Amino acid sequence: MGKLGITEILVILVIVVLLFGGKKIPELMKGLGTGIKEFKNAAKEGDEPAVSKKAQEENKL
Repeated sequence: MGKLGITEILVILVIVVLLFGGKKIPELMKGLGTGIKEFKNAAKEGDEPAVSKKAQEENKL
């Protein structure tokens, strides 16, 4: 349990193709990629203000 063999992966891929169709899969992957990209950018932006606040506090001293 937990290990996926080649046959299980193929069955999953066939089910995905049957559910979404061949034309819809690239759109889904593009949306997933965009979401991951936006998440990474938001994570980077979240770190920057914390660093700049530290720098501002150090400059005040």
